[in-house]
Amino acid sequence: MPQIKINIGQTGEITSEAVIRNHSVIIDRPEAKGGTDKGPMGGELLLAGLGGCFMSNLLAAIGARDVEATNIQIEVEGTLEEAPPRFSEVTMTVTGEYNDLDEIKRLAEMSEKACISANTLKGSVKINILVK
Repeated sequence: MPQIKINIGQTGEITSEAVIRNHSVIIDRPEAKGGTDKGPMGGELLLAGLGGCFMSNLLAAIGARDVEATNIQIEVEGTLEEAPPRFSEVTMTVTGEYNDLDEIKRLAEMSEKACISANTLKGSVKINILVK
């Protein structure tokens, strides 16, 4: 079974760096939470990973079907709960320029089903997809 592997190493008192293939991402906390604000928090990266996974599947679906759509944007918003801290719900709102809203909604549903991140989180986190 294929696996995905990344490495994360400490680079400061609170700061770390994730190395993913040939890319690196600094992970930190805001100053208000004791960090140095040199990068996003892990929870923010989780939302970015989910949104990026969904976006890549959506763009691939749009391209494979020659659907006219440009300037696709996704806003990812996580609802935080406490004790333990976690996301209880994530809403991804898709906007862009397209003529066929129903087709984009259909492709968004397909893209969610193809997204590794969404499939991993389902059952633990409610995921909503809105297309406007």
